Amino acid sequence: MAKTRLGDLLEAYQRRDPAARSKLEIFLLYPGVHAVIYHRIAHFFYRHGWFFMARWISQHSRKKTGIEIHPGATIGRRLVIDHGMGIVVGETAEVGDDVLLYQGVTLGGTGKDKGKRHPTIGSNVLVGSGAKILGPFRVGDNSRIAANAVVLSEVPPNCTAVGVPAQVVRVNGEKPVADYADNVDQVNVEDPVQEELLALFQRLDALEQELKKQKKERTA
Repeated sequence: MAKTRLGDLLEAYQRRDPAARSKLEIFLLYPGVHAVIYHRIAHFFYRHGWFFMARWISQHSRKKTGIEIHPGATIGRRLVIDHGMGIVVGETAEVGDDVLLYQGVTLGGTGKDKGKRHPTIGSNVLVGSGAKILGPFRVGDNSRIAANAVVLSEVPPNCTAVGVPAQVVRVNGEKPVADYADNVDQVNVEDPVQEELLALFQRLDALEQELKKQKKERTA
C-alpha cells in the first residue's frame, strides 16, 4: 500500500509539473515529496499521542524543505507542492485528494477560533502562490484560489476566488448567477493596500500645499 501511495504521488508530480523528467528525479530532488513523506510519519506519531516526536519530525522537515505542515493536519492523496518554500499548514487543516499548492501558501487561522481553527480544502483544488486561506471554513472541490488572494470565508465548489479579501469571480467557469452575485460584489471589491496608498498620497498632497502656503507667507 505504501508503495502504491508513493507511486501515485510521483505520477501526480509528473502530470502537473512539465519540468519533471523522471520519478527518480522527483523522489530524490523535490522538497514537496519529502515534506509529504515526513508528514505521513509525523502524523502517525501524532495520532498515537506521541506529540513531541511528531513535532520534532515536522520541524526537521521544515528545516530540510522550507515547508511547514503541522503533524495534526490531515492530508489526502497525491498532494502536489510546487516549489513549496514558505508553505504553512495549520494543525486542524484538512486537505483533500489531488490538491496543488504553490509556494508561499498559508492554510492558517485567524486567532479567533477554538477547536477547528484552520480551513478544509476539498479535492482537486488549486491554491496559487502567496494565497492565504484563514479560518475554519471549506474551500469546495475543483475550486481555484488566485495568487496572493486572502480567503476569509467559504468558497463553494467549482469556483474561482480572487482578491483581498477574496471574492468569487467564476462559478463553473462562468460569471456568478444573479442571486449569488447579489451577495458578492464582483466589481467594487475593496483593496486595503490601495486604500492605504491613496490615503498616503492625499496626506502628502495636503502637506505639500501647506508647505507652499507657509513659504508664500514668509516671502510676503
